[in-house]
Amino acid sequence: MALPRATVNQGKPLDAQARIIESDRQEPEFDSAAVRLELERLRFALEAAGQGLWEYDASADNWNFSPAWRSMRGIPENETIAAQGLDWLDTIHPDDQALVSDLTSRQYAGELHEVRFDYRERHRDGHWIWIHARGRSVFDASGKTLVRIIGTDTDITALKRHELELTTLTRRLGLALTASRLGVWETDCITGVAKWDARTSEIFGLSSVERIVSKGEWETFVHPDDLAQTQKINATGLAELGGFHCTYRIVLRNGTIRHVRSNALLTSGAEGRQVIVGVNWDVTDDIQQTEALRGSKHAAELHSRALEEARQNLEHASLHDALTGLPNRRCLDQRLAALSHSGPPDGVCVLHLDLDYFKQINDTKGHAAGDAVLVHMARLLKARLRNNDLVARIGGDEFVAVLAPPPSPLELKAIVEGIISDARRPVIWEGQECRSGVSIGVAEAPGACDARQLLINADIALYRAKRTGRNCMAHFTDAMQAEIFAKKQCADDIMAGLERGEFLIYYQPQFDAKTLEVVGLEALVRWRHPERGIIPPGQFLSIADEFNAMGIIDSIILDQAVEHLAEWDAAGVHIPRISLNVSARRLGDDVLIEHLASLPVEPERISFELLESIFLDEQNSLHARNIDALKRMGFRIDIDDFGTGHASIVSLLRIAPSLLKIDRQLVTPITESDNHRKLLRSIIEIGKSQNIAICAEGVETAAHAAILRDLGCDSLQGYYLAKPMPASEISSFVRNRAWIARISADLQIEPQDGSVLRQFLRERGLSVAQPLRRTH
Repeated sequence: MALPRATVNQGKPLDAQARIIESDRQEPEFDSAAVRLELERLRFALEAAGQGLWEYDASADNWNFSPAWRSMRGIPENETIAAQGLDWLDTIHPDDQALVSDLTSRQYAGELHEVRFDYRERHRDGHWIWIHARGRSVFDASGKTLVRIIGTDTDITALKRHELELTTLTRRLGLALTASRLGVWETDCITGVAKWDARTSEIFGLSSVERIVSKGEWETFVHPDDLAQTQKINATGLAELGGFHCTYRIVLRNGTIRHVRSNALLTSGAEGRQVIVGVNWDVTDDIQQTEALRGSKHAAELHSRALEEARQNLEHASLHDALTGLPNRRCLDQRLAALSHSGPPDGVCVLHLDLDYFKQINDTKGHAAGDAVLVHMARLLKARLRNNDLVARIGGDEFVAVLAPPPSPLELKAIVEGIISDARRPVIWEGQECRSGVSIGVAEAPGACDARQLLINADIALYRAKRTGRNCMAHFTDAMQAEIFAKKQCADDIMAGLERGEFLIYYQPQFDAKTLEVVGLEALVRWRHPERGIIPPGQFLSIADEFNAMGIIDSIILDQAVEHLAEWDAAGVHIPRISLNVSARRLGDDVLIEHLASLPVEPERISFELLESIFLDEQNSLHARNIDALKRMGFRIDIDDFGTGHASIVSLLRIAPSLLKIDRQLVTPITESDNHRKLLRSIIEIGKSQNIAICAEGVETAAHAAILRDLGCDSLQGYYLAKPMPASEISSFVRNRAWIARISADLQIEPQDGSVLRQFLRERGLSVAQPLRRTH
């Protein structure tokens, strides 16, 4: 109910609801225990019924609310409520504010002693709830001074939803009937009186209004030649099947003949009386079209020979590619099936060919240029292959050649190398050079074989040729097939592992380069395989990405990281932030932002690491939008493996990350290479100039830590500092702080030889005392 003007009484609940039933006049003495019991029963009954009780005490100018009142709004029972009238109105739906304000104002003015109304109020979690509010005013003995207002609020959200669903269903039914132009009627089985809707009346040539049709009136419209048969169908259908379906003619008052189709069912009406409910629709046009078709049958038969010729032409077209004139996929399938059935004794060789860089030709010069390249490829294939070999275009820029019997190894080599050489030559189209190439997968069977399986094998070999570098040939081998099977088995195991919850996080701490305090953790996925134990990411991530599972894995790791943060916070272990790698597939997920918004975590405690080699220079609009949305929400964006990709400085400035993580390939050599130290110094200076923090990974020795610290790195990560560990070990690791003493001692170092490191440390005034120690 409303909070129109007074401050609420510090959230004090209605104990036993005594205030609500208090009278405005002095009552005689009662047994207090009995009264309290009766009040408690009343309170319990109202609360059990979900009634939210409220009371406004005019003399004290305060409010009291019951637990149910709070619960329906999502307000904790122990929360103090202090709200003014205008503040409360802000929680009311804008469309309902005028109504609520008017009724409550009039009630407090004494114009209305009792109000009842429905309105919408915003729940604490943000959604709208419908409330039915009842309020009654209590005045003093004079009837002029307001003593209190008491009332109940009922959550009617579900009821309103059902009303909306019923309204929607009714509207849809009406639209369906209107769109289908069906007429609905109902006949009482006892009286024979029928009710026709407007459409039924219209079908029978009457005005478009609902009407009551007396017994026997319908028969006056039925064509005399159809009446007996129609009545028989109706009576038999109702008696045997409980319904009927028939088509008959009617004669309108103006003499027009129409064809009507009726469907009806026998059912029980509202009072238990048997009624027949049915629908009619005008099928005159359908009947006339059917008759016209019968008249066309003879003409169609006269043209049967022409149609047969057309069929044969279509059959030829269905087996050949319209652009190149080559056989198509359907023709290829027939040839392979025939070869498999006949089992040629000399064997079969299949070439699966795919043009390289064909998409770039289409994108830069247009599809007409692409078509010219395809026609050219068809010609050179036919020129290179034997007359009895089949060459087919199976779609896009893919071709298949079936060589039966197969050529000798030397002949096959000459054919394949000739095709690759020919394909490299540019195609001149409208004065422009169109350059492409071809990758070829080869599969052979020396004798009888399943030719369709041979095509699959050639496709596997083609995939290998594409991955090898294009413009080349790969020959199918058993090892290649075994690799494919192993990859598929691993993919199946990954999917099963996702269902069984086998993927978990190991965390590697990140340390402040100067204070050695833990400044964050990097989340590293691991797979707890039931048979192989803990599997590192290098053995499964590429397969997971290839089979579209990386997005799911990223989501699981994110949810686990959020749960771990909450657990550590509850245990008093503060972890400033967690860094998570995000895959390209996950970053392109259109529900990523919605998922993140639902997580119970401070955004600034989550960093998303983008691989420089994947993300920086890609122009993916969805990636860009999601990165911008993440930054607006407060999440950190870091660049991982910086220095190993091909990103431009412009791309780096466009993303404006919070942190650059220098890849271990650049970090490892710095103890011996002055050039690598200079390179790192340049990277660090670039980052500092843009207010980007620098983290170095791959810190393997104390020397690495000292050099990186002096170069200006903000944070360090590596096996020397701490190995990746399960989430269960993080709390004890952070609490023990054992690394502080060990690393502090290690950083007081003295190289035993005259290496570049000695000079580097002395130039910076480091205190050196003992030999380097490497810890893994």
